[in-house]
Amino acid sequence: MKWSVSIVAEGDREVSREEIVELADAVAEFGGIASGIGAEHYGAQLLIEADDRETAIKGATAVFVRAAETAGLPPWPVTEASALSEDDEEYDE
Repeated sequence: MKWSVSIVAEGDREVSREEIVELADAVAEFGGIASGIGAEHYGAQLLIEADDRETAIKGATAVFVRAAETAGLPPWPVTEASALSEDDEEYDE
């Protein structure tokens, strides 16, 4: 089943446009988009194939952490993670 997973990591400085562009490039292969320009956080939304919500969030978090590292972002703690499956009513909204 496909899951749309949203993840946010928060820190102590503003994130630049260039850093978010690098993050977007790093998550692109997972249908990902990145956010956080000018904010004290960065985030991404990824499409992950998994059997259940917990597995989807764990898999997406691992991808997100690697993508942030690839983008040269600081290893800030993940403060939010949520997932919607293609079967959830909210998925198409």
